[in-house]
Amino acid sequence: MIGIRLYMLQRLTALVMAPLAIGHLAVMIYAIQDGLSAGEILSRTQGSLAWTLFYGTFVVAVSIHAAIGLRVILAETASLANRRALDVFTVAVGVGLLAMGLSAVYGVTAS
Repeated sequence: MIGIRLYMLQRLTALVMAPLAIGHLAVMIYAIQDGLSAGEILSRTQGSLAWTLFYGTFVVAVSIHAAIGLRVILAETASLANRRALDVFTVAVGVGLLAMGLSAVYGVTAS
């Protein structure tokens, strides 16, 4: 079962992700309606500290949230009682998602 700290951390990351997801969708809808190309979007995001912070925060929250969620799913479906294995899995997934996500943020916002 998930500990209270992980439970609260997952809920906190959900609170962070919700407005960021809405903001992301709003920006995507705006970009599509104005007919912006991928190149035009990249030219607007590159070198922008605001977009780096926005998407960097989003990536951190999603990485933590998803890793904890997968931990719970694995513990419940596989009946895995080995807490150490769950800890290693959670950290590995979280770090992997964080690395891929931050790499994408860097690729989109670096000038």
